[in-house]
Amino acid sequence: MGSSAAGALDRASRLAFLTRWLPLALTTVVLTLGASRLGIPSAGLFVALFVGVVFALAGWAPGAGMPRRLGVAAQAVLGVEIGTLVQGDTLSTLGDDWLPVVLACVGTLALSIGAGALLGLRRDVDALTGALALVAGGASGLVAIAQELGGDERVVAVVQYLRVVLVTTTMPLIATVVFSAHGSEPVVVEADGAPWYMDLLFVAVCAGVGITVARLVRLPAPGLLGPLIAATILDLLGVSMGAGVPPLLLAAAYIGIGWQAGLRFTMDSLRSISRILPTALLLIIGITAGCAVLGLWLAASTDLTGYEGYLATTPGGVYAVLAVAASTGANVTFVVAAQVIRVFMMLFAVPVGAKLVRHYRKP
Repeated sequence: MGSSAAGALDRASRLAFLTRWLPLALTTVVLTLGASRLGIPSAGLFVALFVGVVFALAGWAPGAGMPRRLGVAAQAVLGVEIGTLVQGDTLSTLGDDWLPVVLACVGTLALSIGAGALLGLRRDVDALTGALALVAGGASGLVAIAQELGGDERVVAVVQYLRVVLVTTTMPLIATVVFSAHGSEPVVVEADGAPWYMDLLFVAVCAGVGITVARLVRLPAPGLLGPLIAATILDLLGVSMGAGVPPLLLAAAYIGIGWQAGLRFTMDSLRSISRILPTALLLIIGITAGCAVLGLWLAASTDLTGYEGYLATTPGGVYAVLAVAASTGANVTFVVAAQVIRVFMMLFAVPVGAKLVRHYRKP
């Protein structure tokens, strides 16, 4: 009896894989390759989100959705990737200008929280979800941990993607029209990459140790922040030996995070989110304009030009900012250092803030 039940379960699992997971995976991979060729930022995440929504609404999605363990694994990979952005020599370029940079990042956080509070005034969006959706930094990380923090990751994913797309598409236009920036010879950085097996070992160590320690100290969002801290420490200590996240593994993590949000969509949630998009768009424009003002203040407080101040405080797309800065002859290392501090501040401030809010809301 037991063996026949187990056999039936195995057949059901194989059937679910062939009829649900395999079409979902193939469709996502093919569209991700196409989107990557078009230069769409974080293509895997947002294609997976879109495909997940379509499959969920059509009734083709796997019934159980994204397994929790795979979701945590995707968070860990993403945390390691963000941690490797921190380089001691890059941060040292801030010199005596670290205080204005930190203050500009605090200003960005304040703008984000204020905009999130305004979005949270709507009856169909709670305050926490509004804040997570409009925090200007670490879009993929925030989507990955939104549900864990108590927010609606569907709203967070859509609004965060809207922010990233808006910022990355308008950046070259603003650079050319407003700041008269012109292209220059591209900057080529020689990277001493580690062998693939060292990359995998690095990710495994950072994920295993980071998550374990983060859970022991009860750090919020341990799946993301634990590996992030571990990778940062190893990088700053100079013992990472140039290891990082293999591109295919990072792409798989992005896809997992996109599915995590997309497969939970329903027609009701889609209607609700479509109603808030006009408000969200206006608030994103407001955050972007506010960050541009902070950039001009940062330029006035340092030796940066107004253009470099704008790039240093642009609320989204670290890699897009790097590409634009490098191609227009801006101070790349300073801009990247400021952007990395912004992403770190957002990713740490939001989970801690959410944990404090939940603590004080308890009866």
